[in-house]
Amino acid sequence: MKVGYARVSTDEQSVDLQVQALQRAGCDLVFTDRGVSGAVFERQGLSQAMRRLRKGDTLVVWKLDRLGRSLSSLVRIVSTLGRRNVQFSSLSECIDTGTAGGVLIFHLMGALAEFERALISERTKAGMAAAKRRGSPVGRPKALSSEQIDELYLLASVPEIDLQRLAAHFQVHPRTVRRYLDALSSI
Repeated sequence: MKVGYARVSTDEQSVDLQVQALQRAGCDLVFTDRGVSGAVFERQGLSQAMRRLRKGDTLVVWKLDRLGRSLSSLVRIVSTLGRRNVQFSSLSECIDTGTAGGVLIFHLMGALAEFERALISERTKAGMAAAKRRGSPVGRPKALSSEQIDELYLLASVPEIDLQRLAAHFQVHPRTVRRYLDALSSI
């Protein structure tokens, strides 16, 4: 049996294209995670997929980074699958651990992906440092003004007003409200 796994990093993204590709690849079941970083390996959809896999099955992902971001974690998962006699396949990278060549390609692609992420991180940090030296603002603009933040803290103290209503009132995502409230509680 082929078991598919799809993941997107934010709630605003859609897993539809990944799911369709996995279904076209012959996956009998597809498990998903929405709004979860690839750096986090405690994911409900991934855990369900791992529990469902049996000897002789194949875990299929659309792209290697959908399974995880760090090479060591990817290798750990694929090794765990191998010990259980479960194969791994990545559609975009044409990786199939059912062959010796597929195992080699998996390790090479994972190493290259980690190297690319490290380069991007270095360039991003260098760009941010240069922007700071020029006096340019770094990071995304604040979602709420100082006055709105004061109002948020006041409204949040009213028990009848929940996170969703606060988010709707300020026209922001509930996670944004949660971030501001968490910052307040850490003061």
